[in-house]
Amino acid sequence: MKLGVVGAGSWGTTLANHLAKSGHDVSIWAREPEVVESLNREHINHIFLPNSPISPAVLADGDLARVVADAELVVSAAPSHAVRQIADRVRSALGRRTPTVVSVSKGLDPESLKTMTAVLAEALPDCPIAALSGPSFAKEVYEERPTAVVAASKSEEVARAVQQEFNSAYFRVYTSEDTLGVELGGALKNVAAIAAGIVDGLQLGYNPRAALITRSLAEMTRLGVALGADPLTFAGLAGLGDLLLTCTGALSRNRKLGIDLAKGRMLEEITAERKTVAEGVNTAGVVLKLAERCGIEVPVAAEVHAILFDGKKPQQAIRDLMNREPKAERWR
Repeated sequence: MKLGVVGAGSWGTTLANHLAKSGHDVSIWAREPEVVESLNREHINHIFLPNSPISPAVLADGDLARVVADAELVVSAAPSHAVRQIADRVRSALGRRTPTVVSVSKGLDPESLKTMTAVLAEALPDCPIAALSGPSFAKEVYEERPTAVVAASKSEEVARAVQQEFNSAYFRVYTSEDTLGVELGGALKNVAAIAAGIVDGLQLGYNPRAALITRSLAEMTRLGVALGADPLTFAGLAGLGDLLLTCTGALSRNRKLGIDLAKGRMLEEITAERKTVAEGVNTAGVVLKLAERCGIEVPVAAEVHAILFDGKKPQQAIRDLMNREPKAERWR
């Protein structure tokens, strides 16, 4: 099968390598000319996946149209804020072709507040759409560490087709028809991971980390159900699984951002020195807007947003969370 991967960050590069090792013909689009050159000349993505040789079968290209024009399956791996613009360019390049499009971006559209598959469906209305999500650090997938994720689509047939193409001895893929829940889990956990990083950065201990993860799961589920997702999805790989990984794993960009915030560093300073995106930054604002629309409370996300954009001190945010009105654990 001819596959096109759109986006050569660490995750897009890792998946391109994974699919090429499975025997597929893989091309990958990179915005950065230096990434295209290093992948094709040295078979290494020095910027986003350094010290990690990539299969020579992966061909990099700076021309998006060439990457997707004849592809039977397209992997959308761009940062969430760029997906809509890039998807419009993909539509122009496809012509009458209708490849299956698999979104692997874990975020929400900051303008429309929609999930990535919803954005892709608007731009590519004739293409089958799926999402791939779950606890999966790119580095560990590259190293072939045992990993389990979920392929979700409203079409069971599409979900199974994606499962078949991505599944391997070290990359186990389950299926789901709850695309909304799977994508919300993948996006909302990033906000919780920033909060977890703040807790760890302040060296508050294990008790608050456990409480934070548990209440974040409740918050994610409450918002997801209000938006129409299946609550059981949040107990699975794309919900609890990804939440645990991102809140505790040392490879988490969002957790690292929280640790830096706990040290008193400002968001602008942190982001200026990074080449990679911490999706939780944009997602925090989207969560607040969605919660307001649904008429529900999201206290963890609200405090993270206040720290990120209003200059609130992390210590004060934690005091405010702890001093909220007492409630039953299960409440709406």
